Amino acid sequence: MANGQWYPAEWPDRIRALADGSLQPAVPRRAATVMLLKDGPTGTVVHMLRRRASMAFAGGAYAYPGGGVDPRDDEHHIHWAGPTRAWWAARLGVDETTAQAIVCAAVRETYEEAGVLLAGPTPESVVGDTTGAEWEADRAALVARDLSFAEFLERRGLVLRSDLLGAWTRWITPEFEPRRYDTWFFVAALPEGQRTRNASTEADRTVWIRPQEAADGYDKGELLMMPPTIATLRQLTAYGAAADALAAAPDRDLTPVLAQARLVEGEIVLSWPGHDEFTKHIPTGGASA
Repeated sequence: MANGQWYPAEWPDRIRALADGSLQPAVPRRAATVMLLKDGPTGTVVHMLRRRASMAFAGGAYAYPGGGVDPRDDEHHIHWAGPTRAWWAARLGVDETTAQAIVCAAVRETYEEAGVLLAGPTPESVVGDTTGAEWEADRAALVARDLSFAEFLERRGLVLRSDLLGAWTRWITPEFEPRRYDTWFFVAALPEGQRTRNASTEADRTVWIRPQEAADGYDKGELLMMPPTIATLRQLTAYGAAADALAAAPDRDLTPVLAQARLVEGEIVLSWPGHDEFTKHIPTGGASA
């Protein structure tokens, strides 16, 4: 393997099935993921987790905290600060209810998987410490879906700080994948006083790492990643401070990136528009180049 691109062995057969009409694409599930940033001694570092090898989707791959939308993430009584739902709807290209659900998923999943909470007692503040038995009990209840995010915020007297997020990019899982996600990627700075931890049952390791260092590890085949992850890491290398990346977010293009599979002269050509480095040529025999 020339690099660390996650490439399942079953993809060629699924691509062929999609091309001949025997495979019907699954409907992608809405999801959100957050690239948590902080300023390190030599520049910006990003928080990443390594998915357990036993995971059915992208096992062993490095990724960011994130996950699917909880149907209750669009509850109307959620306490909210920052840009309005209408603003977020326009930014994300969806309706207001969906926009709230996506933003809530980003904040909720970051808390569930990294222990970091982008919320505060007032629209201008952020909680400084989310450790302790009571916080952990609430986090576990969120993970188990025994508690909705709106109920969690209400119980804690907190408001969601949507202004601490910057929408960065949007990727949709290829049509030939059985598990599909329509994922919005966000950037956020680690709030002062909080710290990350491996709170996810889906990860066996977490790291703070410079984007360039992580990208180098991918290029050497040492770190396994999915195309959206390495693509966003390469984009983050341009920013020397977390604040710089957040300032750049409003101008980012959120046109969805969706892989395309084509049959060309006896081989399958798999490509991601705008990201030529991920193009794969798969002979009908199944080997990839």
